[in-house]
Amino acid sequence: MLEGIFDTHAHYDDTAFDGDREEVLHKIFTSGVKWVLNCGERAETSRNSMELAHKYPQFYFASGIHPEHANEAEENDLAKIETLAADEKCAAIGEIGLDYHYPGFDKAKQKELFLRQLELAVRLNKPAVIHSRDATADMVEILDAYKGAAVLHCFSESSEIAKIFLKHGFYLGFGGVVTFQNARRAVESAAICPFDRMLIETDCPYMAPTPYRGRRNDSSLLPLVAEKLAQIKGVTPEEIVKITAQNAKNLFKINE
Repeated sequence: MLEGIFDTHAHYDDTAFDGDREEVLHKIFTSGVKWVLNCGERAETSRNSMELAHKYPQFYFASGIHPEHANEAEENDLAKIETLAADEKCAAIGEIGLDYHYPGFDKAKQKELFLRQLELAVRLNKPAVIHSRDATADMVEILDAYKGAAVLHCFSESSEIAKIFLKHGFYLGFGGVVTFQNARRAVESAAICPFDRMLIETDCPYMAPTPYRGRRNDSSLLPLVAEKLAQIKGVTPEEIVKITAQNAKNLFKINE
């Protein structure tokens, strides 16, 4: 069993876990998972993530508004995010970013919300957990001016885009996608990613790795991601777990 895993992106407050959350968390804590960063998507889910972090010593949380909720976000939501971010177990601002995938998005609102939360991250000296989907050009432009720390979560862009973000010192989060049969870009990006910029994550309950693709994901499946990355990088899964956990502790300023 791989020990000392740090899942850097989870959503255990999601309704997918409402029926058996306690059982799932017991399972992951007895299967080598030592730390979890639970990420908010709105003010409400950020608060739920904070509550999980105070209930379980292994949990930390990120406070933020996901770009899919930009249309409904109000000024007091940003104030709530900032208040939650002051909590001692808040390790990051997130998940935040740009998502132009589904119809009905408002590009201007997403950019404004993203920029304001990046400003919050810099002001509070916390890293940003960034979501980017079908918005590469705008993301590259915005992050070119950003001076804080960040992880590009669920990274599946090309190695050329990876190099742009790595040049800024950002981290890349790799999850179940890297195990998919058609994941050429994610594999190529993992291959060129320096060891000290690599993180592993689930994005659970989504993005379960092969052979569990399409099922509910949880942190107990992260060894499959570590094994794939180990294969790509020519090291052992134990080394991947050790390296990525230390990277996460460095990024999120966790001294354990």
